[in-house]
Amino acid sequence: MGRVSGYVQVMPSKGQSGGDIAFRVATGRRRPVIGCVSRYTGPARDRTLVRMTESRTRVPDKMPVSAAGRTPGGPGGRSPRVAQKKPETHAALVRRARKINRVLAETYPDAHCELDFANPFQLLVATVLSAQTTDKRVNMTTPALFAKYPTAEDLAAANPADVEELLRPTGFFRAKTKSVIGLSVALRDRFGGEVPRKLEDMVTLPGVGRKTANVVLGNAYGIPGITVDTHFGRLSRRFGWTESDDPVKVEADVGSLFEKKDWVLLSHHLIWHGRRICHSRKPACGACPVADWCPSFGLGPTDEATAAKLVKTGPFS
Repeated sequence: MGRVSGYVQVMPSKGQSGGDIAFRVATGRRRPVIGCVSRYTGPARDRTLVRMTESRTRVPDKMPVSAAGRTPGGPGGRSPRVAQKKPETHAALVRRARKINRVLAETYPDAHCELDFANPFQLLVATVLSAQTTDKRVNMTTPALFAKYPTAEDLAAANPADVEELLRPTGFFRAKTKSVIGLSVALRDRFGGEVPRKLEDMVTLPGVGRKTANVVLGNAYGIPGITVDTHFGRLSRRFGWTESDDPVKVEADVGSLFEKKDWVLLSHHLIWHGRRICHSRKPACGACPVADWCPSFGLGPTDEATAAKLVKTGPFS
């Protein structure tokens, strides 16, 4: 683009007249320029000379660029105002979050804890063992463990070497043996062999954090709690419910969007969805039932056929 006697030469696109050309000229100023178009009558009739005048309207330094890589422009090259998306209000966030939970409830009507257990003690031990392994692997291991050590008193008095051999398939078996024997000793000595019903008490047990405590409280005792595992945290951030990676902050942020009575099933819904569709590396966005309300739609394939191949049906237990 060259400057000729106060004019700017613009090559029109095929099929366009000079008055139809949409253009943007970088002047180094904070104001854009708009043009009065006239037909040049010199030898080069295929060129349009555009006299430049300055607009009175200020615009941002960086103009928005369309998906095709062009700066949007109106007639005469004027750039239209770009509508700014308003931040989501808390009330709107609550409505959207609860809509997502309702759709997931319809999608996974049988969502439940996928660890097998017969009582709070078994669920507590199984949840500790589930770290860094699958629920399916834990469910293959615990029957033999509980057959030999059915109570906290029995496991507290167990030979660590024997327990290690039983827990070997779950991985990190030495650390897990130390935790389950340690928590069994604490249950025997401090709680009469019973699993406490308060989160504050449960997190004092060896190997037990808030996630494990909420699993037991919610699924063994029916006490509302949010289970922030890797799936729950990932989906909460993708849904825009929280921006935090801290499980305690995630629990607080998400808990403020839902009634307490919904917390336990909400946890199951997100965990089931995370295992089946909203995967960590390549979510199946095109097969997602809540795509219409998810601000992260497009992180994975959006084509239905491609996404369907990524869906995992289980079983996971």
